Amino acid sequence: MTVVLTLAAAITATLLATPAAASASGPGRPLPTTLRLPDGFQPEGIAIGPGAFAYFGSRADGRIWRINLISGKGTQLSPPVGTASLGLKVDHHGRLFVAGGGGGDGRVIDTRNGKVLASYKFTTDTTFVNDVVLLDGAAYFTDSRRAVLYKVASGLPRTFTTLPLTGDFVLTPGVNNLNGIAATPDGRALIAVQSNTGFLFRIDPATGATKRLDTAGRTFVNGDGLWPSGRTLYVVQNRDNTVVALRLDRAGTAGEVRATRTDPRFDVPTTIAQFGHRLYLPNARFTTTPAPDTPYTAVAIPAF
Repeated sequence: MTVVLTLAAAITATLLATPAAASASGPGRPLPTTLRLPDGFQPEGIAIGPGAFAYFGSRADGRIWRINLISGKGTQLSPPVGTASLGLKVDHHGRLFVAGGGGGDGRVIDTRNGKVLASYKFTTDTTFVNDVVLLDGAAYFTDSRRAVLYKVASGLPRTFTTLPLTGDFVLTPGVNNLNGIAATPDGRALIAVQSNTGFLFRIDPATGATKRLDTAGRTFVNGDGLWPSGRTLYVVQNRDNTVVALRLDRAGTAGEVRATRTDPRFDVPTTIAQFGHRLYLPNARFTTTPAPDTPYTAVAIPAF
């Protein structure tokens, strides 16, 4: 397979090439490490780039909120749509791919003006379209309630492909299964976490064949967002308020835990993205009963 530079590699390379921009917003003015989101927003997904902009999706009403990471100021990019906005990824064209949760859908938004460029109704069955990753120009969406991926090819065609999963992955009915998804270090396959079991799986994007990663018996129950940085894979364990760094082999068949981090500002963080030498995570606050005036934040920690 000819491997096109993945989203994660492109963003990481661009941002790490300009560490000064990520370390300060001016002389003696470091970037904010706690970002305020709208009250009642109920964040879940995050994507960063191009440039110093972060995008957050609301699981309550599907709004997309954009924050300037230099100033910390935010504004609405896309209005409520009546379905959740969960996992997010943005490509180098500035197109934001959005997983639609229980609506069984996905959509693509222009980050310049908030216009919906394409939308897809993946299924009307029991569903929870949870996260999305970009690989070789295509978008792959996980469904936490079905043993499939949904593929939207490059060029945003009107149709999509449903890719059944085979091999080691076994769906547990009635709970959330596959959640966060990322590319392997070599860019040839995908890795997804099964939240209920804590297993990581390598997925062949051509066939849907799955193989459980060898992690020396370590599991990642409550695994949510994944973020690849070189051969490091960051795994967010949401209700554990923990981020784990795994050292992977290039093919993404095995990994070894090399560090874990928590932070007193964590309040059930879900997804993760990187800007320079910082990791940003939205606090979903799943253990807090939401109300219109419930405050929400995203926090930054040093990459490790």
